[in-house]
Amino acid sequence: MPLHRLYVPPNLYTPEEKSAIAEAITEVYTGMPNPLPPFYVVVIFEDIPKQNYFVGGKPTDRFLRIVVHHLARQFADDAKKREFLGRYEAAIEPWTKGKGIDWEVQVSDQDPAGWNENGLAPPLPGTEGEKMWLKLNKAVPYEAHTSGHQANGNL
Repeated sequence: MPLHRLYVPPNLYTPEEKSAIAEAITEVYTGMPNPLPPFYVVVIFEDIPKQNYFVGGKPTDRFLRIVVHHLARQFADDAKKREFLGRYEAAIEPWTKGKGIDWEVQVSDQDPAGWNENGLAPPLPGTEGEKMWLKLNKAVPYEAHTSGHQANGNL
């Protein structure tokens, strides 16, 4: 599951823009050659009032901070990290550069062994279990052909 936390000043985005941003972020993952199930992608907008939002020691209402945690896939190498960031930045550009604000994106790989969906260890990337989750777009019991979840999927 990629978890996306967007720290935003109140009223920077309309509800419609937030929905469009979440859809664009989801498409980054569902449009890959080895796509993730859409339900893996979680986007949370956290409103931070100007009096509580400081950049360089100064209050701001024109800055977006995005923190992304990857669980379902990890990067094979630094080149893949940069490639992913390029796709991600392109997807959110209408609401960052296009809006004339400053922004920052941080992506971290997390250990998938500490992750469950509806009480289930997610199926390994590329397995029949993951294909079923992708088709159904939800976590359902599946037959695992390995013991434990391994981080062998790459972005």
